[in-house]
Amino acid sequence: MSLQMQLQQRTLHARVPKMHCAPFSAVRPACQTRKQRCVPQLPSWQPCLAQHRVGWQSTSISRCAVVVVSSSNNSHALTLSDSSVSVILLAGGVGKRMGASIPKQYLEIKGQAIATYSLVTFAHMPQVGQIVIVCDPSWRYIFEEHFPRLPSGVNIKWALPGAERQDSVCNGLQQVSLEAQIVAVHDSARPLVTAADAHKCMLDAFMVGAAVLGVPVKPTIKEVDADMMVVKTLNRSKLWEVQTPQCVKPDLLHEGFRLVKEKGLEVTDDVSIIEAMGLPVRITAGSYTNIKVTTPDDMSVAEKFLDEVASKNSSSEATSSSSSSTTEATAVAAV
Repeated sequence: MSLQMQLQQRTLHARVPKMHCAPFSAVRPACQTRKQRCVPQLPSWQPCLAQHRVGWQSTSISRCAVVVVSSSNNSHALTLSDSSVSVILLAGGVGKRMGASIPKQYLEIKGQAIATYSLVTFAHMPQVGQIVIVCDPSWRYIFEEHFPRLPSGVNIKWALPGAERQDSVCNGLQQVSLEAQIVAVHDSARPLVTAADAHKCMLDAFMVGAAVLGVPVKPTIKEVDADMMVVKTLNRSKLWEVQTPQCVKPDLLHEGFRLVKEKGLEVTDDVSIIEAMGLPVRITAGSYTNIKVTTPDDMSVAEKFLDEVASKNSSSEATSSSSSSTTEATAVAAV
């Protein structure tokens, strides 16, 4: 029996995990219930995600399937409840390609450690209730320096890194809350992920089971043989470069890693095991700015992106302020 057939049989019970459905009433603004998550404590380049939440109730699987299908044309019909996502933040890599004296994720961009940018972004998302930081204990202080500025409702856990990436993810998974509906695995060397893109990926995983941020491949890709002779040119329109976070329902990820250990498999990313199980994985369209910082050149690019976003935010604030002053002046003149 093939590995895929074995995985499908053993994970049949997890194919459609328990879901919650959203009634189309009782909609309330998020900031009314979790006001501390909407205060302007984000970095200057990261806007606050102020979306509406929907009341939730448990229903049968068949009812949920209907809602998922019908919500494809209405992104607000299905949403994640507050504190329902656990983030596994991977920060245990060595970063040899950077050629620095310390791991790349702890180098600073604009006076802030790379790994802490995504920590702050996820901590201010209402959907995120827990962040499991996977790092060597000697580097914990880098994150702890930011704790006083994080929302009080976020639960922080620690996990030790493993020999390989999949081992680190597995270690982090052991610390994930039993109440989590989605696990979002993120590489801390990607400091520019936005809350909006992460939220889309989490929602896709909630609907499908697994999802990963990605962008269409721009260059032409050729397959070559051992002698470096071109075998064929791949169809670029079907190729996507995947990023993080990679979001999966906890039951699927637990079962997947258990089978990975049993079979002695090596996976390059978290959704690969879901693919091997014969279960669907959705690509969520992300942003080209969500780069992974691995070389000195990447550091410069990331800093440029941060400057551009900060400049846009400053322009927007100035425009908003000017508009507000004009409105007030008009009101006074009318009086």
